[in-house]
Amino acid sequence: MLAAACQMFLGKTEAEIAHIALETLEGHQRAIMAHMTVEEIYKDRQKFSEQVFKVASSDLVNMGISVVSYTLKDIHDDQDYLHSLGKARTAQVQKDARIGEAEAKRDAGIREAKAKQEKVSAQYLSEIEMAKAQRDYELKKAAYDIEVNTRRAQADLAYQLQVAKTKQQIEEQRVQVQVVERAQQVAVQEQEIARREKELEARVRKPAEAERYKLERLAEAEKSQLIMQAEAEAESVRMRGEAEAFAIGARARAEAEQMAKKAEAFQMYQEAAQLDMLLEKLPQVAEEISGPLTSASKITLVSSGSGTVGASKVTGEVLDILSHLPESVERLTGVSISQVNHKPLRTA
Repeated sequence: MLAAACQMFLGKTEAEIAHIALETLEGHQRAIMAHMTVEEIYKDRQKFSEQVFKVASSDLVNMGISVVSYTLKDIHDDQDYLHSLGKARTAQVQKDARIGEAEAKRDAGIREAKAKQEKVSAQYLSEIEMAKAQRDYELKKAAYDIEVNTRRAQADLAYQLQVAKTKQQIEEQRVQVQVVERAQQVAVQEQEIARREKELEARVRKPAEAERYKLERLAEAEKSQLIMQAEAEAESVRMRGEAEAFAIGARARAEAEQMAKKAEAFQMYQEAAQLDMLLEKLPQVAEEISGPLTSASKITLVSSGSGTVGASKVTGEVLDILSHLPESVERLTGVSISQVNHKPLRTA
C-alpha cells in the first residue's frame, strides 16, 4: 500500500488526495445505487453501505488508501418521494435515523479518531520510509558519481597520456628530420669548405706565400738597419752619459769644496755666518708669507672705523707680520738679528 500510495500521490497535497478518494467512493456508490430500488436503499441502508464499502475498499486499497468506515448520514430526494411512504414509517425511519445517526456519529467519531491516529502513524512511517529511500538514493547516487568521476578521470588521463605519446612521437620524428637535415647541411658545408680551401689555395695562399717571402726579406733588411741605428744611438747615449757624469762629478766636487769653505767660514765667524745664512733665507720666508695673497682672487676688508682702508691696509698687515719675524727666528734658532748687528765679529 505504501508503494502504491507513493506511486499514486507523491507530490500531491492532502486536498488533492481527498478529492480523488471522494470521487472514487462516489463512483462506486452510483454503481451500487443502479442495482437497488429506492425502497431498498431507504429501508436497508446497512446493506447499501456494506456493498459500497466492500466494492470501494478493494479499489482504494490498490491506490494505497485504507477505508476505515462508510456510513450514510441521510437519504433524500427532490420530489419528496421518500416522505410520501408514510408518516409512520417516516417517524420510525426518523427515529431509527436519529438512533442510527447518533450511533453512526459515535462510531464515526471513534473510527475517525482511530483513523487519525493510524493516519499519523502511517504518515510518520511514510516519512521514515521516504527518508530511508532518500538516504539510499543519495548513497547510491554518491557511489555512482564516484564511479562516473573515476571513469571520467581515467578517460581524461588516458587521453592526456595518448596526447603526450603522440606529441613525443611527433617530436621524435621532427628531431630525426632535423638530424637528417643537419647531416645534409654538414655535408654541404664540408663540400663548400673544401671548395673554398681550393679556391683559397689558388687565389690567396700561393700569392700570400710569395708576398710573405718578400716581406720577410724586407723585414730582415729593415731589422739590420734598425740594429745599426740602435747601436749608433746607444753609443751616442753612452758617450753623452759619460759627459754628463763627468759634469755632475765636477759640479759635485765644486759644491763640496764650497760647502767645506762655508764650514770653515762658520767655524771662523760663527754667529756672523749664521746671520748671513738667515738673511739669505729671509726673502724666501717673506715670499712664503705673502704667497697666499698672490693666489687670492678676492680680498674683503672689514674696517672698525679707525685706521687706513684699502691696499695700504693689506701692505701694512704684511709688513706687520715681517716685523715680528726676528722674534720668531730668535725663538726658533736662539739667534737675535738685532744683537748680532751690534756685536764685533770674532775670528778663530
